[in-house]
Formats: sequence, C-alpha cells, structure tokens
Amino acid sequence: MPHPADSADPDSAVDLSALLRDAAQTLAAAGVADPQVDAELLAGHVLGVGRGQVQAASVRGDHVAAADRAAFEALVARRASREPLQHLTGLAPFRHLELHVGPGVFVPRPETEVLAQLAIDALRQVASEAPVAVDLGSGSGAIALAMATEVPYARVHAAELSAEAIAWTRRNVDAFAPEVTLVQADLADAFPELDGVVDVVASNPPYVPDDAIPRDPEVRLYDPPRALYGGADGLDAIRVLSRTGLRLARPGGFLAIEHGEWQGEAVRAILTADGWRAAATHPDLTLRDRVTTAIRP
Repeated sequence: MPHPADSADPDSAVDLSALLRDAAQTLAAAGVADPQVDAELLAGHVLGVGRGQVQAASVRGDHVAAADRAAFEALVARRASREPLQHLTGLAPFRHLELHVGPGVFVPRPETEVLAQLAIDALRQVASEAPVAVDLGSGSGAIALAMATEVPYARVHAAELSAEAIAWTRRNVDAFAPEVTLVQADLADAFPELDGVVDVVASNPPYVPDDAIPRDPEVRLYDPPRALYGGADGLDAIRVLSRTGLRLARPGGFLAIEHGEWQGEAVRAILTADGWRAAATHPDLTLRDRVTTAIRP
C-alpha cells in the first residue's frame, strides 16, 4: 500500500496523485490510448493493490516511498516507449480470468470474449454430460480456459504450435484448469484421435493480411508475427480451419472463428463452399463483424 510521508525526511516519499498526473501526461504525449488507466494500473502493479485502491489512495493524498516511485517511473518510461501494458504487469484480463502473458504470446483482446461466449453457449446446449471442445492456435489459452472454467463438465483440448507461446499456455492451464489437454501441434493436423467427435471447435487464428501492417506499436512490435499475419488476404489459416473443423466436428458440431471486421462475407463463403451449414457472422461490442459460426452437416 502507499506509505505515509515521513515528516523527518520529506524527500523519502512523494504524493501519489502528482505521480499519477505526471505519468498520465507522459503516456498521453506518447500516444497511449488510455493514459490515466494505464498509469493507475502500473501504480497498482508496483504497490501490489488494485486500481480502485490506487484511486482511493490518490484521493486521500497518500504518498509513495522513494523506491516505489523509482519502480513506477521506470515502468511508465517503458510504457511510453509503447511496450504493452500486459507485458509490464505480466497479466491480461479475459472474462473472469487474469492470464499470464509476456513476450512470445499474443495478448488476448476484449473482442475475443465474443468468440468465447459463442463457444460457451454452444457447449452448454450440447445434450451430453461431457461435451468435447477444441481450441486451435490457443496462444495464452484464453478461449480454452474460458470454456473449461465456465463449462467445467466439458472436456477441453487446446493446441498451440509455437514453442514460445505454448510455455504461456501451459502456465495458464496449470494455474486455472489443469484438466485441459494441451498439445504442441499445428491447427491443420491437431487431435486426430478426436476426429468426428468434437462438439465445439473454436479458434482465433492469424487473420491480418500480410501487407496490412498494424498501426499500433504494441501490436506491430510485440505480438508474434505468426499470431497476426494470415497470408495475402489474411484468410489462409481460416481456409485450413474450415477443413480441420470438418475433420474434428461431429455432425451438428459447432465452429466459431474470429476474423477481421471486413472479412465476414469472405469467411462465410469459405465455410459454405466447404459444406458447412448456417454460416453466420456476429459483431463484437463495438458492432464490428468479429466472429463467424457454422454447423457441420
């Protein structure tokens, strides 16, 4: 917690509200989207408290010890260089989870919660005491772990190819749902033992076209390229997912794929051409097309 100022040594502690104000100004000047939020989260990380407690301490006029000030200002400088906030704190919120993340793994985004919700809803509707779900290209494990923790009677499997990313997947699986089956495998040929029996297949694949370089430095410089780029039109992995989903899913099985906001029509066309039924595109919370679902015939 923030420490009261030491009246005998006024230089030993500094005002938290002033620190936050200066940090927010620094981050705003660097182009950070939510400078006040990031400043408060970084302060909470240093002080070992939640953001709400930081806000309350700031209002009270609490002071921060010199060592904590130095640690905070070092993190603010790194964030001002556009290093992702989640890399600095080591955590990324996703639904009710706080996932461990860092270099080498794609940081989960709020829009992917829509994909997770669709997959969870589909799992809950399966007339089975132990429905089977697969998350292909699992990354941090966000989708698999959302399914496993919110539908605890489901049998959830996750596949991730990258050696760097799967270290994070494993850490999160161990922390939140050790019963999840995790394998290092390409999404094209993962889980042959589950062919024809999977109830829900979900994936957030790479879907950025190769020449559409993201503007945000946090994405462009820190997210793994193999988690971002999906070929000339961004749809290469989705074409593979369509075929893999047909192999894995049982008749009536559910497929959910995240994609870019302009790709819904193209994704529906791919799935329909491959034989999927009832392809439909769903918006995220900003009303941008984000997830396409379909049913295996």
